[in-house]
Amino acid sequence: MAQTPDIILKELRSKKFRPLYFLHGDEPYYIDAIAEELENKVVPESERGFNQFVLYGKDTDMAGVLSYARRFPFMAERQLVLVKEAHRLNGIEQKEQQQRLEDYALNPVPSTVLVFCYHANADERKSYLKACNANGVVVQSKKMYDNKLPDWVASFCQHEGVKISPKAVQMLVDNIGNDLKRLSNEIRKIMVNLRVDEGIDASAIEKFVGISKEYNVFEFQKALMHRDVLKANQIAAFFASNPKDNPLAPVLIILFGFFSKLLLTHAARDKSEKGLAAELGVNPYFVKDYLLAARNYPMGKVADVIHYLRECDGRLKGLDGNSVPEGELLRELVFKIVH
Repeated sequence: MAQTPDIILKELRSKKFRPLYFLHGDEPYYIDAIAEELENKVVPESERGFNQFVLYGKDTDMAGVLSYARRFPFMAERQLVLVKEAHRLNGIEQKEQQQRLEDYALNPVPSTVLVFCYHANADERKSYLKACNANGVVVQSKKMYDNKLPDWVASFCQHEGVKISPKAVQMLVDNIGNDLKRLSNEIRKIMVNLRVDEGIDASAIEKFVGISKEYNVFEFQKALMHRDVLKANQIAAFFASNPKDNPLAPVLIILFGFFSKLLLTHAARDKSEKGLAAELGVNPYFVKDYLLAARNYPMGKVADVIHYLRECDGRLKGLDGNSVPEGELLRELVFKIVH
């Protein structure tokens, strides 16, 4: 049975190794994280010169990889053969090459840990992958849904031993988006600059991630939430003057998510903090924001706003046949939302 990346990482940290790993999927973060853990754990540093081999798909084929895998470690318990960019292996889509791997997977060398880093989605129904899973493990690293990102950031920080405020979590997610590699790098960058007893708060995000304190998506959403016409227009003007750093498409995605949850807020029967947090899938810290916005935007108005967002997205993509600057589209959108 295929395992999740988190389960495999937990195994590796306790030094439990399989003879064969086939890591695939459209989310590179976990593929790279598992590969790095294997590089650091399988072979002691003093033995790596003789027993650790890193190959690249574009430079070899399956026969070449398996010739390394069938060797025995030199005066050591095990060896590691790590194939990076395995999706670029010569002939990897050919039946003959897959059969070679299948034959090896049915009888892998127990003193070898063979790892394929396949940066694409592979078909787990194929017999060679079933064989890999029978005597090793097949791990799919799936792109994470946006609504799961806040929990992932909080969990990552907990694992790294640093506290992070709910607002800081949301600022990171809103401004970086669905890029686990960059999210993890930014968190580690912040941690380097913190005192031992210091957590990550909104000011740390502003200072070390380079997000403007006043002119960012989080503050823009907050201004709209309060129907603060002046502030919303100031931020929209700033975004319009810096379109490369503040593209409209991600802003629309964030606003659509917020107003969709606001619609759920109106419809929810249980409007307690705990009930709404569960219904909306947000940290309880943010429930008060949705209750405030619900007072400022009746249900009918929320439905209108969602229509305006869809309309703006269509115009941004040129579906109406006209090309309108992003800044102008955003200013029009703000006017429609707050008036």
